[in-house]
Amino acid sequence: MTGAANRLSLTAFSLPELLATEQLRSLTHEPTVLIADANEINRRVLRAMLRPLPYRVLEAASHQEAFDLIERENVDLVVLDLMLPELGAPEFCRRLKARRETRLIPILVMTSVQGVENEIAGLESGADEFLTKPLHPAVVRTRIAAMLRQKAAIDSLEEAEGILFALAQAIEQRDSCTSMHCERLALISLSMGRALNLDAGQLLALYRGGFLHDIGKVSVPDSILNKPGPLTEEEWRVMRAHTIHGEMICRPMKTLAPVLPIIRHHHERWDGSGYPDGLRGEQIPLLARILQIADIFDALTSERPYKPALSVQEALEVLDEETRRGWRDPALVDLFRRLCQGEPGLPRIECLAQEPDALRSSLENMRLALLQ
Repeated sequence: MTGAANRLSLTAFSLPELLATEQLRSLTHEPTVLIADANEINRRVLRAMLRPLPYRVLEAASHQEAFDLIERENVDLVVLDLMLPELGAPEFCRRLKARRETRLIPILVMTSVQGVENEIAGLESGADEFLTKPLHPAVVRTRIAAMLRQKAAIDSLEEAEGILFALAQAIEQRDSCTSMHCERLALISLSMGRALNLDAGQLLALYRGGFLHDIGKVSVPDSILNKPGPLTEEEWRVMRAHTIHGEMICRPMKTLAPVLPIIRHHHERWDGSGYPDGLRGEQIPLLARILQIADIFDALTSERPYKPALSVQEALEVLDEETRRGWRDPALVDLFRRLCQGEPGLPRIECLAQEPDALRSSLENMRLALLQ
């Protein structure tokens, strides 16, 4: 909105409203607010309260109409009447929050029914805020502005994380021999994590680690990354630094904190001869040890210009030999062998014989399950 006719009057808003509104104007898109209320007059009153602000306002008179709009439109916030016909606000909140695609949409519940039990029921079902009528326009505007700022911050975090994943896959594509490498690592690591009964947070870290473990290779020149012959000592120094650079790239993202040990330590060795910190034994974080085995196995069973792809059995023999040398965690290598051999009661490693489309589908299903 531009021009004097669209500027906010200093006398129409409180200081908190003015500050909130100016912050909202810095957003990259016009926030969309959905008002879901069977009473047309209530919807008109709310629309009038929000009219001076830079919002796109949608209206729904029933829960089904609201769900249809959410399905079609990019809704940033729902203002919901407690007594929405047929479904009611608590059930509406539960259904909206149960879906991965809509669980981060904030919900403000409003009601003229007095009683703390209504507020408790609304908040327990997933509502983010609760206001009781009669409504003060300044309170409504300030509350909505605050909720939209929080939603914008969450969207920004998800976008930044998505950029990192895209960067990781772009790095993988620098090497034509590593197609689907990240996807296979994520699936193998998740299978091992499930066999160890790791919690959902650890499994999600393994999934993300499969994609982000080598993101630090963005700092490695192609001449080193794709060199057909042995690396010089200086080239090895540059290559080994990718674990530290990867950690530095991802550290600003607080949601990726559980993934940082995987990125930094997936080249450590059980006997302490690995890098970058020379950790040994159980000093090496468990998730890094898991992903390391998946990484080595996938490299062994993938074709390279300098070697053919090994069979599963041949790759397991190499892992056994490296374990005898003291490089790998013996217990995890034993578990991995049993997973590959399809031992009853253990989750199978599904990616070993899957085509790319089937592999992507399996991985996406596992990712969605982790995010529920």
